[in-house]
Amino acid sequence: MSKKVKIGLVQLSCEKDPQANFSKTIEKIKEAAAKGAQIICLQELFRSLYFCDVEDHENFKLAESIPGPSTDALSQIAKELRVVIIASLFEKRAQGLYHNTTAVLDADGTYLGKYRKMHIPDDPGYYEKFYFTPGDTGYRIFETKFAKIGVLICWDQWYPEAARITSLMGAEILFYPTAIGWADTQTKEVNEEQYNAWQTIQRGHAVANGLHVVAVNRTGVEGPMQFWGGSFVSNPFGRVLYQAPHKEEEIHVQEVDLEGSEYYRTHWPFLRDRRIDSYEQITRRFID
Repeated sequence: MSKKVKIGLVQLSCEKDPQANFSKTIEKIKEAAAKGAQIICLQELFRSLYFCDVEDHENFKLAESIPGPSTDALSQIAKELRVVIIASLFEKRAQGLYHNTTAVLDADGTYLGKYRKMHIPDDPGYYEKFYFTPGDTGYRIFETKFAKIGVLICWDQWYPEAARITSLMGAEILFYPTAIGWADTQTKEVNEEQYNAWQTIQRGHAVANGLHVVAVNRTGVEGPMQFWGGSFVSNPFGRVLYQAPHKEEEIHVQEVDLEGSEYYRTHWPFLRDRRIDSYEQITRRFID
């Protein structure tokens, strides 16, 4: 048996004009669909430059309601092309209340809902706590035409708890829209170490949970940051099926067979052997 799904990865560079980015992204969605993509994932905050590199109140003007103008337009594109679209947006929930949010549009154009980013970083070049309130949707899966998908966002990538819970909810694929890169002051060795850690931990999520993992990152230079691209697809045992280049835009369609999860989960039964009776302490901040 097989349950094959074609996944589209849209790895782009961005410019200052949100409408230019949006138009460009729509064209690339169409390109991915023409290549056979059924589920298309966009990079994190694809409508703009990664504005979280500075703390500037003017950037709140980039936010919008969800559902709203972008999801309405993408819904029409999804319906026209008969594809699922995973779209990361800057959400204005209310005056003074904003989220880093991903919306999911089904292949008939239906707005299936949204996931709000749970883990919010605050580091040099990534001042996200200035802009985003931590998500309160909880972890979510979306039953699309082609697969049950889980969506997490960027900094969520580093937390096995998020991947585990989303997987236990029945996700067949984990998607991670992403915006992460290298500072221009770093050495080649540091850059390689950071990218390898980023990819390795996500491949670990694939292994631990026996499902495909898809990460879609932006590329291009923005201020002092070289976004490292490197979008990739991992199979349920951590094997990289595809990896995009670091410094180039790339539209790639990768076919995966979701029945692979059945094979790996029965031959390596990590879910069977979980000792859920022994995990109570995981909810503590630190065991001291």
